[in-house]
Amino acid sequence: MSRNGYPHIVVDDYVDKLRAKRAERTRALAALKTREDALAYQAKLRQAIARSFGPKPKQVPLALEYTGTLQLDGYRIEKLRFQSRPNFWVTANLYLPNHLDAPAPAVLGSCGHSDLGKAAPVYQDFCIRLVNNGFVVLIYDPIHQGERNQYTLLDNLGLANSLCCAHNVMGKQLELVGDFFGSWRVWDGRCALDALLTRPEVDPKRIGITGNSGGGTLTEWIWANEYRLSMAAPSCHVTSFLNNLENELPTDSEQCPPGIIGSGLEMVDMMIVRAPQPAILLGQKYDFFERRGLQEAYAELRRFYGLLGAEDDTELFIGPTVHGYSPHNQMAMVNFFRKHAGLSGPAVDLPPIAQKPEAVWVCSEGNVVKAGSRPIYELIRDRAVELAAQRTPPADQASWRTLLTDLLNLPPRSDVPHYRVLRPQSIGDKLWARYAIETEGPVRAFMRKRLVERGWHNTLDVEPEVCLFLPHVGAELDMQNSPCFQALNPGGAVYGLDPRGLGESLPTDTSAPFFHPYDMDYLHHSFGLMFQESFLGRRLFDVLRTLDLLAAEGAATVNLHGRGQGALLAALTAMMHDAITSVTLYDAPESYQGWIDGSVADWPAANCPFGALKYFDLPDLYAALGKRLTIVNTWGPHGPGVWE
Repeated sequence: MSRNGYPHIVVDDYVDKLRAKRAERTRALAALKTREDALAYQAKLRQAIARSFGPKPKQVPLALEYTGTLQLDGYRIEKLRFQSRPNFWVTANLYLPNHLDAPAPAVLGSCGHSDLGKAAPVYQDFCIRLVNNGFVVLIYDPIHQGERNQYTLLDNLGLANSLCCAHNVMGKQLELVGDFFGSWRVWDGRCALDALLTRPEVDPKRIGITGNSGGGTLTEWIWANEYRLSMAAPSCHVTSFLNNLENELPTDSEQCPPGIIGSGLEMVDMMIVRAPQPAILLGQKYDFFERRGLQEAYAELRRFYGLLGAEDDTELFIGPTVHGYSPHNQMAMVNFFRKHAGLSGPAVDLPPIAQKPEAVWVCSEGNVVKAGSRPIYELIRDRAVELAAQRTPPADQASWRTLLTDLLNLPPRSDVPHYRVLRPQSIGDKLWARYAIETEGPVRAFMRKRLVERGWHNTLDVEPEVCLFLPHVGAELDMQNSPCFQALNPGGAVYGLDPRGLGESLPTDTSAPFFHPYDMDYLHHSFGLMFQESFLGRRLFDVLRTLDLLAAEGAATVNLHGRGQGALLAALTAMMHDAITSVTLYDAPESYQGWIDGSVADWPAANCPFGALKYFDLPDLYAALGKRLTIVNTWGPHGPGVWE
């Protein structure tokens, strides 16, 4: 096991930054005193939300198709599908009360993270409760749920072998082409609303939206972007970004809008932007989306509604159980919607009877891809190929540096970082000096040096020519297990560097969870994305700051080596720093295009710079390094097959 005694460095840095952002936001909210102030605040929110979720894709015909009807007690379920993008099909069920004599209020249902999607009993239940109370309901399958499993024709799912992990794999591929998985999900919801509005049974002025967990997320995101909706009830998602970060709670790719925190927004701003339209926040007492954040969010929401003279148009309900759309929460939603849809009399709460999943299937095969829909990975591939035909990589090193500085949001480097001399470490018969380099605020990179002589571990003495290694997961692991590291500079000094989140600041106890698409490294990446930073860029910044230190201490040239993730960092570093004489890559990623062509890619999300394929692919970077570069071997989209 590698030494990782500093696992909270990255989280604590983000917590400090987020607390500072929230303090600014708190002051801004407190300064709002009038209706005009509130409207001006909403205008800023709309701009920030448009940046995070835009631009919209091109509208295509819905091409609505109805494939069957179930007649049940008091209502019927119609089965339909529509396309949200060219030949990208969405499956949905429409619940209609019997004997409507006038246009009725309607609700758009969004599903949480269930493999069954709209057919999950809990989601059928809330639709049945609504239809029994006079609402028309359209509930649709999100991407890769229910009948929209995108990988049904693939044999090798790699690390995308579960629902949430698959979402994050799709998310990182979309990030490479400069897109956001949440925007795809919102667009599907907006097209579902288009489909709902084709029905004459629906009153277009009385349409709500609700969902739980991931469906609660979609309720918020669609609500913030779709002004045809008139009331909202997100369940079991609203808390605060800070609560999730402090509690080390990773969330799905679609739950992390790019730049949203950097713009100064908190989660509840996605609800505030639609005030004074009626909205109820639903949670659970024992939810992992913690109630402290929900209660704080509601206090801010209610005060904002008060500024608009609509304090009574927002409510809070916290159920007595754990995460989920319990009957308590469902009925709180139904009662709220009935009130604001103008329905009189008490709500009906007949025990819902869910149908078997296959009974509500829209496709006879139970899957849109099997029925001819294009899977998402093909659409992402189309976009990547389109970008490849359009782009012109930088022509010289200066242009590369400008591009990478902007793309990776690199901070300026003006001083030589301070370093601490830590206790040395023995590995086998070698003694390694250890240093903590203060690269940015509380963040440290950790450097080891294989000493030629014992007793030289109390100072940092740098040779004119340095051999520096950037590891795949951690320098200590590569020291012990990687022949490429062990063969470096026999008899001489070798430096190994752990940038943030690797090695000594690895956020997990062993290397295995590191590669899970839903673990702490992913959390770091996703919060970096929401801050409008780049976690990869910050790792690169750690390496550049370390090189600045080595140069200040006497290094004239550096022979840089990198393996796996470290190979990517080494290639980027060699383009950015003048001290690099040569760069040698082991287990280097072949190309970003390959991560998309392979349908599923297992490389951690932190290695996917947002929008990189608009400007270059990795072979362009390798070619630009010219004779300085040696590539020993490469890994494809699945790495070595089993990550090591």
